[in-house]
Amino acid sequence: MLTSERIPGEITELLLSYELNTFTFLLLVNILLLVAGCFMETSSAILILAPILLPIALELGVNPIHLGIIMVMNLEIGMVTPPLGLNLFVASGMSGMSVLQVARAAIPTAVVLLLALFLVTYVPAISLTLLGGG
Repeated sequence: MLTSERIPGEITELLLSYELNTFTFLLLVNILLLVAGCFMETSSAILILAPILLPIALELGVNPIHLGIIMVMNLEIGMVTPPLGLNLFVASGMSGMSVLQVARAAIPTAVVLLLALFLVTYVPAISLTLLGGG
């Protein structure tokens, strides 16, 4: 439906009209995907957001593989972030601890994951060199 209504193209034109630079675009993508990851399942979020974000990323010169890695990292971090982080509920059920206890225990890991996300986002060679594309 998004494609038939040309919504990704219109969103692309709108965002490009603001003359975003790559740094700002990637910051906005990180924020959007972290929030989406808190509320949506990863596959669904990718299916909905990739057609919207990819044309903008290509226009700004972001490597599509790099964008894909950023998307997956953001959405997976969202899976361990309240309020609806699915992995928190799974860990709670397996450990017998409350979701709040599991969420508190996950904070140090989430901080490390956010630092890794920042590095991967703004130093594309980290992810692309390993794939032979950097």
